[in-house]
Amino acid sequence: MARCRSYLRGLDICVTVLLLVSGVVMIGVGFSTIHSGIPELFDQLSSSNGLLVLQVFGPLTVLLSVLGVCAASLDLKPLLLVFSALIFVEFVALMVVASPLVQVQAQMDSEVEEVFLNNTPLHRAELGIQEELIKLQNSDSCCGLRSFDDWETHFPPSCICTPPSSHPSTSTLLSSQAGNSSSQEPCVLVDNDLSPLTPQNTNKVWVHSKPCGPILKSYLSFPIKLRIGIISAFATIAMAAIALSLALGLEEYWKTPPVETTVDDFNRVKYQPKPSMT
Repeated sequence: MARCRSYLRGLDICVTVLLLVSGVVMIGVGFSTIHSGIPELFDQLSSSNGLLVLQVFGPLTVLLSVLGVCAASLDLKPLLLVFSALIFVEFVALMVVASPLVQVQAQMDSEVEEVFLNNTPLHRAELGIQEELIKLQNSDSCCGLRSFDDWETHFPPSCICTPPSSHPSTSTLLSSQAGNSSSQEPCVLVDNDLSPLTPQNTNKVWVHSKPCGPILKSYLSFPIKLRIGIISAFATIAMAAIALSLALGLEEYWKTPPVETTVDDFNRVKYQPKPSMT
């Protein structure tokens, strides 16, 4: 029994230390911003949902974790029970406050689609928006928001794709790829009004078939997914810490007390709790 109790204490300390680490991570993410790769066009959609939650509950988790480690290390049962109660209250409060984060993803997808519609065709969009999108097209080898058709026939140089070394004839490509922006080929052959017309150039250019919209959505949704993941990890560790701390704090209720047997003068066996050494 003593070995089991020692094991529980060690496990409780380890889990509480993990809880402390999760609090430090919550603080780090809560006070940092992750907007790399997001054009200014989507700054208004870069959601700060969940940041305040992490900024408040992160330091609180660290403080309570220090309390829990001290209680487990010093084997203070009342303090272990207080720690369990406080962590449970924090767990419930965090779940209530952070629950709207689950709905943010769907709302953001609809808002992004609305931004896509409001800024197409892209060659008529504001110059600043075009410049930001061109940067993304250069870095991720994509073209347009929903498809390269968002540029209509006014493709910027960032959309130009190096054609494959072996490809079907131009007439075959034009007939098979007309209206098909989901081609598996990395490059498609399209009309381009920005290309000068020469005997060698017939206004046909190779452009990237991959749209930039899914890339933008992944950039925008990553911070929210990260916050949800951190909160989920905290919830799992917190439940384990509560269970272990309660097991240690309520030890006298579940631990079988030692029993000693005596035989009286009539050979009757008597069982009685063994006196405590304290």
